[in-house]
Amino acid sequence: MHRERSKLSNFLHENARALGSMGYFILLMLVFLIGAPEAWMRPNLHQSVFVMIPTLIFLVIPLVFLVASGEIDLSFASTYALAAYVFALMVKGGIDPALAILAGVISGGIVGALVGALIVVFRLSSLVASLGVLFLLRGLILVLTNSRSITMMEELEGHWVYSLLVGNFYGIPMQVFWALLFVIFCYYLFSKHKFGIHIHHVGDNYVSAEQMGINVKAVKIKAFMFVGIGAAIAGIFTTLITYTFFPTQGFGYLLLALAAVFVGGTPYWGGIGTIVGAVFGVGVIAYMEVGVVAVGMSGTWRQFFNGLIILLALLGHRLHGD
Repeated sequence: MHRERSKLSNFLHENARALGSMGYFILLMLVFLIGAPEAWMRPNLHQSVFVMIPTLIFLVIPLVFLVASGEIDLSFASTYALAAYVFALMVKGGIDPALAILAGVISGGIVGALVGALIVVFRLSSLVASLGVLFLLRGLILVLTNSRSITMMEELEGHWVYSLLVGNFYGIPMQVFWALLFVIFCYYLFSKHKFGIHIHHVGDNYVSAEQMGINVKAVKIKAFMFVGIGAAIAGIFTTLITYTFFPTQGFGYLLLALAAVFVGGTPYWGGIGTIVGAVFGVGVIAYMEVGVVAVGMSGTWRQFFNGLIILLALLGHRLHGD
């Protein structure tokens, strides 16, 4: 009996952050279910959320790696758009969409690596430097596109890439399955793989990590690169869903993705993170976007509640300690 209690105690302690995020999610669902039971039972409401969740997952999960390493990146919102622009430009130019997707993902990885190198090599503040890159890339995209969108319905409609990535499987958007595979892969990478272990060590104490023989600079640059790749995937998926590239796309996800990271159990001071918690964090933010309106409140309340949840989550992190 004592051993079973000890195991349960260890489980609760090790997964406290993920369980806390799950608690936020369950509480939110109960509040919305009680507040608007009829609206909450409509499949269309949940289907609209499931279209949004995969995009947030591709953005949020890589950010967990980066924040756990002790850094932050704001440029992902523009990398999102840049990769989508590369994809749209190539598709419009007659290149096979599969190759265009590969090129878009590679461009996201390159941007991430460059941002990481800029911060790690020149020892700039990741917050300020990535903010600069955010506006630099966005300005470049607006100039190159002359603020005009690119429509690709003719090129994408009926193509196997569209059906495979963002089609429907018995009413479930295909991107949900791809996001699930991404979560499983990232969970293994973060919890079991050498890269994830190095991320934890670097974020906890980079001096100690260097003494252990870990290449701290390389680990951080790889984390920035992973954020760029995740942003690129998210941008391309969104472009596929709508058949259209918009020069302003991705900007609206900047604060939502960061909110999901912190609500999901990854504190800003590094060394700690949770992939499972991040998924629940994404669920909280995604359902908040539609739930506030569903219960009859004005959509302007969404930002208030998002801010409240972030503050409560950060207070919970600090009180929990580690």
